[in-house]
Amino acid sequence: MTLTEQHIDRIIEMAWEDRTPFEAITFQFELSEQDVIALMRREMKPSSFNMWRKRVQGRATKHQKLRTFEEGRFKCSRQKQITHNSISKR
Repeated sequence: MTLTEQHIDRIIEMAWEDRTPFEAITFQFELSEQDVIALMRREMKPSSFNMWRKRVQGRATKHQKLRTFEEGRFKCSRQKQITHNSISKR
């Protein structure tokens, strides 16, 4: 799969989301966790990449097998829809 600029933006967005597991990125974009890490390292500033790695390392919600819930997903009542990678204003 050839990644467009929109695909890369969406992958980065999904990688930053706490409750989006790497398996969802693999299913949607056919990228392994290591591929996502390499993409994040390539596309982000070193300080941002380091902050992201600290954030996701060991986080149970980023790995499907470590999640405590089976179906459904948590969504905050104040969470807005994200359309074309621009967050709706409140």
